[in-house]
Amino acid sequence: MNIFELSKRNQQIAWQILEDSGLVRLWETIRGEVNVVGSLKTGLLIHRDIDIHVYTDKVSVQESFSVMGELCERLKVTDVQYKNLINTEEECVEWHALFEDKNQDLWKLDLIHIRKGSKYDGVVEKVADAICNKLTPELREIILRIKYDMPKEAIIPGIEVYHAVFTGKVRTYDELLNWRKSNPLTNSLDWLP
Repeated sequence: MNIFELSKRNQQIAWQILEDSGLVRLWETIRGEVNVVGSLKTGLLIHRDIDIHVYTDKVSVQESFSVMGELCERLKVTDVQYKNLINTEEECVEWHALFEDKNQDLWKLDLIHIRKGSKYDGVVEKVADAICNKLTPELREIILRIKYDMPKEAIIPGIEVYHAVFTGKVRTYDELLNWRKSNPLTNSLDWLP
């Protein structure tokens, strides 16, 4: 399977997972506004990873747990991590879950529950939109290839790949490793392509 077919297949599965789990409707029960972000939004999905931002007027730990509890019932969740950042400048609750799809393939869900109007409201969405607007067929292929060539144990966020490709003209995984040594992306929320 080539990288374009892999990306397309994983995107189709991811969208189906969101539909089948009713994720959007679940968050809407607490007046949440759900945005797909990350590589699923940009069409640069290689690894089984879904990134979601949910915005509510107030971030309630109880409501967040309630919705995630229901979501864990609907998805075959094998592991979940919770981080309470409500009293920080992020004003959010982070959820990181591992779950199996219908084929027993392992997926990662990164879901951030954020207060509307907070400092980071819409920031990641703007980055995703900017990436989509500047993405050419050549850059898409380069990014997908780098992600595909990245070892599974490597922990390099997609935003660092995009930064290196757009800013540093990086074209391979080895070039990415070298670029990161002298050009660390210290705050991904401050970068736009």
